[in-house]
Amino acid sequence: MQIRAGFEIAYDCSQPTPMLLALSVHPSRLPDLIGPHRVAFDPPIEAREYRDGFGNTCTRILAPAGHLTISAEFLVRDSGMPDPVVPDALQHKVEELPDEVLVYLLGSRYCDTDKLVHTAWSLFGNTQLGWARVQAICDYVHERITFGYEHADPTRTASGGHAERRGVCRDFAHLAVTLCRCMNIPARYCTGYLGDIGMPPVDAPMDFSAWFEAYLCGHWYTFDARHNAPRIGRILMAQGRDATDVAIATTFGPCTLAGFRVITEEVAPGQPKP
Repeated sequence: MQIRAGFEIAYDCSQPTPMLLALSVHPSRLPDLIGPHRVAFDPPIEAREYRDGFGNTCTRILAPAGHLTISAEFLVRDSGMPDPVVPDALQHKVEELPDEVLVYLLGSRYCDTDKLVHTAWSLFGNTQLGWARVQAICDYVHERITFGYEHADPTRTASGGHAERRGVCRDFAHLAVTLCRCMNIPARYCTGYLGDIGMPPVDAPMDFSAWFEAYLCGHWYTFDARHNAPRIGRILMAQGRDATDVAIATTFGPCTLAGFRVITEEVAPGQPKP
């Protein structure tokens, strides 16, 4: 299958403002692209890409004073298969984990493991190790938090989401990641595109989505505590310890979000862009 995806984001800046963007398709999905993938700027400005410590493609810009529109649109091939489910995937002992995975056991800005470790062990200490434990965590988070765009709070941590019992997709991911780490399961935060492919249409504006990956049996597996069901057509943009590492835009000065639009839709092969 083919998926058309992209975005258009606008900012108003009162002065020239450095920005760090994580808006490119993740390098792991580049072989699936059909045609070019380029982040464009209006008015045109200089931009420099680099690869960060988590393997994401990031873009550095100096946004000019005034109005700046950032956009991209592309086609990507997708298998059309839902997220894999591997119930017999085993959990590693901490001492057997690869060195590069250990960072995903540690607390981070939004994943405050120190505040939830006792809660995690009381809830999941008797669950089966491995896939079943991660799924039990997803079930718990899915039931614990009520989703609503009006509940968005950029300062809410995992423990805050657990206490307030409300949030957006990042809060589901942060809480699930934190509980996994508390149970010695490496987990990392992911952001990208996720449309309603194979699902009933949703009467709400499209947005980027957050989910997470857990390291089991030598592989990173996708889990989604918000939807809590395998989904079709995820397009990864970035992954890291939490939302700090994969923010779509980190700004180093005053600016105002002036526009935001995301598209993700299945298209017939050869169908032209609108």
